[in-house]
Amino acid sequence: MAKTAALTGVNGLRDIRRSPASHLAEALDAGSVRGQVVLNEGPFQTMAGVRVDPRSEGGSRIAAVTGGLPVRCGEVTGTDSISVLWLGPSEFLVVAPEAAHDSLGGTLIGSLVEALGDAPGQVVDLSANRTTFELSGPQARAVLEKGCALDLHPRSFTPGTALNTEVGNIPVVLEKTGEESFRLFPRASFADFLGRWLLDAMREYGSPEVP
Repeated sequence: MAKTAALTGVNGLRDIRRSPASHLAEALDAGSVRGQVVLNEGPFQTMAGVRVDPRSEGGSRIAAVTGGLPVRCGEVTGTDSISVLWLGPSEFLVVAPEAAHDSLGGTLIGSLVEALGDAPGQVVDLSANRTTFELSGPQARAVLEKGCALDLHPRSFTPGTALNTEVGNIPVVLEKTGEESFRLFPRASFADFLGRWLLDAMREYGSPEVP
């Protein structure tokens, strides 16, 4: 009984839950090539889907919580701990660390709901809907270009940009977080396929050079 009770609280659930790509952890580590390209899963982030007119009073209140709302395609706004990704003229994905979730003592989801109030729009907790892959290194862009139709050249896809696209035929939100780093947000059900696709696309960088 004591063991069962220990697993019924929030802390117990944190101990036994599994992220969508957790079964690939060893493969991600083995397939990463230090100094070339590295792939990790960044699981259990707090995510909220927000629909609101950014020019409305509700939009202004939401912006006060998140540190701003993007106003044009591909723009990312927010704070040091919160990113707000543009998905459409009135649709946004809010991403924050796991600790920001209300179930873990945070206040982000509740604060967004409260900020929207009775204004037209919607706030939906999407934390379990997607996972996050983090791809970095000098060859990260080359890996993505094997299966992404976007122009990923630095002159077009700059840090602080996020767009809906497909990578390996999987729908993702792709964010460029640095000169050589990206975050991919696939739906949880696609995590296994996309993780394996990325590992396959990275394989050449772990092979010895042919003289």
